[in-house]
Amino acid sequence: MAAKRLGQLPLKRIMVRGVNWIGDAVMTTPALATLRSHYPDAEIVMVANPLVAELFAAHPSVDRVMVFDKKRRHQGTSGFWQMASELRKQRFDAAVLLQNAIEAALLSVLALIPRRAGYTTDGRRLLLNHPISVSDADKRLHHTDYYLQLLSRLGIEGGDRKLKLACTSEELDWAKEVLAEENVIAINPGAAYGSAKRWLPERFAAVGDELAKSYDARIVLTGGPGEVEIGNDIAATMACNPLNMVGKTSVRQMMALLASSRLLVTNDSGPMHVASAFDIPIVAVFGSTDHTTTCPASEKVVIVRKETDCAPCLLRQCPIDHRCMTAIQADDVLQAAYQLLDDQP
Repeated sequence: MAAKRLGQLPLKRIMVRGVNWIGDAVMTTPALATLRSHYPDAEIVMVANPLVAELFAAHPSVDRVMVFDKKRRHQGTSGFWQMASELRKQRFDAAVLLQNAIEAALLSVLALIPRRAGYTTDGRRLLLNHPISVSDADKRLHHTDYYLQLLSRLGIEGGDRKLKLACTSEELDWAKEVLAEENVIAINPGAAYGSAKRWLPERFAAVGDELAKSYDARIVLTGGPGEVEIGNDIAATMACNPLNMVGKTSVRQMMALLASSRLLVTNDSGPMHVASAFDIPIVAVFGSTDHTTTCPASEKVVIVRKETDCAPCLLRQCPIDHRCMTAIQADDVLQAAYQLLDDQP
């Protein structure tokens, strides 16, 4: 008799090992909703790094979050064993590994989780008892479909492709107070993966000034701690005196700012996917990365890119002249923004 698929088993406590980047984590939310729909009465616990853990702190598909902090509490071999011990005490029935690394499978084994499911990436097939093979075609799927397909092959069905995040009413009240008005356009000029993904700061500044003037809007700059210098340079260049929040917010505060915005102009980045999960219209500038696999899973998006002989290269830093980004002019981005803004009621 064939072994039962994971989705045929009566699971009561499920550990989900989350992915490590905010944008990728947002793209797993349809898979999480599917898991919740299939197991409505189970306790679903997300295990994630500190930043991704913040993202899921108030998510309807997750009951609890456990932080796996490899830079502090769980650093090194001793910290890894400590995390495994913490998980062992939870007595999980199953682990669903959205993260592709062998580390996730090894952690599940050491935590004595009896059912371990995930893609057979990174040489971890023997550590999984619900292994799902991954082909080259699978790797070319949009990331949202890649994670949904994993669950489908495990016999876990019932969700849809819609991204979803949630802010608390207190977080939205904070954003309203900080922004001080409702007509807000957000600009996210950074990208955590590397400089190859970043459009030119002076062109972001030009776009922001023009949109502020044309729509009588307040411009807010968003980004992480590693992008403070970019934010400062753009703010100093702009004539409209933007609200510069780059490096000044937590992940959840950034979520609330984007959820309160009318439009986001951004590189391919985590905040791009966050805005998509809140159904915010997006102008997304793509160069080195592949828009077919990582574009926002939304109908309210215009992708701005130029065909070049080297893109998408998927590199962190451009080894030549950054032509995929320098070819994109401010007017290209403005035309996309006008299209989205003028379609709004």
